[in-house]
Amino acid sequence: MDLLILEKKYIVMQEASFSGLFKTIMWVIAFYYIFKFLARIFLPVLVKKAVENASENFQRQQQQYNQGNTYQNNRNTNNNDEIIINTANAKNPRETKKVGEYVDYEEID
Repeated sequence: MDLLILEKKYIVMQEASFSGLFKTIMWVIAFYYIFKFLARIFLPVLVKKAVENASENFQRQQQQYNQGNTYQNNRNTNNNDEIIINTANAKNPRETKKVGEYVDYEEID
């Protein structure tokens, strides 16, 4: 009985053909142009949405920074009337690193 069931199973083998290759190439080209068309429609919308989200995040962070700064300034002005400005960096400009001496070369004829 098992032998009969095994004999009825067929293995279908496909051979490469020019028409199959041509259909595959046409499907690839069709998917490419469909994707390109849909990208032109939906990509600007997606980019606009991403820019709006980034803008909202930036504004939210800026507001949090300003609120923290305002709280800190109010706390400093309420406790003392003294303002301290650090001018140590303003008086001493940064020194450039001196790597070595400058050597002037002359051409010899």
